[in-house]
Amino acid sequence: MKITFLGTGTSQGVPVIACNCPICQSPDRKDKRLRSSVLVETRKSTILIDAGPDFRQQMLREQVKKVDAILLTHEHADHVLGLDDIRSFNWVMSRPMRIYAEERVQQVIRRIFSYVFEESRYPGLPEMTLQYITEEKFGIDGATIIPIRAYHYKLPVFGFRIGDFAYLTDLNSIPDKEAEKLTGLKVLVLGALRQEKHLSHYSLHEALSLIDQIRPEKAYLTHMSHQMGLHHIVDPQLPENVHLAYDGLCVEI
Repeated sequence: MKITFLGTGTSQGVPVIACNCPICQSPDRKDKRLRSSVLVETRKSTILIDAGPDFRQQMLREQVKKVDAILLTHEHADHVLGLDDIRSFNWVMSRPMRIYAEERVQQVIRRIFSYVFEESRYPGLPEMTLQYITEEKFGIDGATIIPIRAYHYKLPVFGFRIGDFAYLTDLNSIPDKEAEKLTGLKVLVLGALRQEKHLSHYSLHEALSLIDQIRPEKAYLTHMSHQMGLHHIVDPQLPENVHLAYDGLCVEI
């Protein structure tokens, strides 16, 4: 399995528009973060988790030639607004894109992209097939997907486990029974917005506490704002098996 970090930033990305802080002005490419998303390549399929506003740029940068399915963690703009650009994959792969999401998220997708679902369709529109998911595990082309229920303040969101890899972003709490689904991981990717506490996201300290509880072989932090600090300063201070992810990072299991 190969995991590519397409974006590791929060909803505003880094640099933030009109911000003159040292992080936003940093020339280090590891401090430049598009909206969070990962590409998971297994032996049989290529699965995308979330498709935010930077989707097109991310696909071009990584020269992605196919995406078999998209998993959506939740419906916020920085995780879904790139879905219009699946039309290129529709053309190349000659089929609709399978979008896996829970019912609430599907309703938002149908509203935002209402033109996709109209009976009288305009030529060249994106084609997507919405696949309903619950907290039960399901399969995509031979890969078993285990949804992990977590909470983004009061909003229920999903993380996903695929084999020995798990991805959870935009959360600030997880029930114990869901955390138990994360035992035995080789790689955990976990959202950590900044160093200070936040209403709806794990802080760095809170993320490290959960990592210590789950004990994956390696962990990577994502969905980081400019308030996390400079990569070259923060990363060396982390535990040996924990790192700040960065855009373009590839990890193989």
